[in-house]
Amino acid sequence: MLDVMTAPMTTQAQHSATNARQMLNKVPEVTAYFWIIKILCTTVGESFADYINATLGVGLTDTTIIFSAALVAVLVAQFRLRRYVPGVYWAAVVLISVVGTLLTDILTDGLGVPLWLSTTVFSVVLAAVFGIWYARERTLSIHSIVTTPRESFYWLTVLVTFALGTAAGDWTLELTGWGPGPSVLLPAGLIAAVFVAWRLGAGPVLTFWLAYILTRPLGANLGDFLGSPRSDGGLGLGTLWTSVLFLTTILVVVAYLTRTKQDRTERVHHSTD
Repeated sequence: MLDVMTAPMTTQAQHSATNARQMLNKVPEVTAYFWIIKILCTTVGESFADYINATLGVGLTDTTIIFSAALVAVLVAQFRLRRYVPGVYWAAVVLISVVGTLLTDILTDGLGVPLWLSTTVFSVVLAAVFGIWYARERTLSIHSIVTTPRESFYWLTVLVTFALGTAAGDWTLELTGWGPGPSVLLPAGLIAAVFVAWRLGAGPVLTFWLAYILTRPLGANLGDFLGSPRSDGGLGLGTLWTSVLFLTTILVVVAYLTRTKQDRTERVHHSTD
């Protein structure tokens, strides 16, 4: 699914975006780089949250407050920009992945909410966000994030997908009892199925968001596999070194994209950006 969102907007959506346009598209082109960084961010969300919360002993509540404040600061910077800037955009994704993970952890560990219930609630919330977004804007395409309302819907959707992916992934592990290694295979297989469906003609918007949700449990399970002790079936890197490894990789790729501008949508979609 290297460029799953290249389908043009409808005439009505184009007209609406033209009338309200204030910015260039605020999100990157969906290429292989997009999916690589997205999975890396989800892994960091799992491992870094665990490191701060459990290893350093900061605690679930204080960890959530710290990262929520950082997320708000980065989103303020993101909303002030008039175009996509890789460093700011992906910093927001990293932080939102941590906060989304912590929201589910608070419900599960702090309030004792069953994973099946949190999965159901987040699914309903996501459906409601999509419904309101589409009713207002008549498009869910990420190539149309050119106004502040659409950007608001986009980031709210991203937050809910991270929380949903965390809950659904943890619930799956609870049901199956799989270890760190095998647990990576299920979301990877589902993403492959979504990719095949897209290649066979399934809607690009639907398949994009399905893959986006599924990368959350894939990244989290990958983080567990790398960080878990060898005695538990992992590679024993620990949450700190897993976080450092993936954050470093994210920084390198984002720096490359900042220099080359290969993921700028305006370079590809001249007629719509």
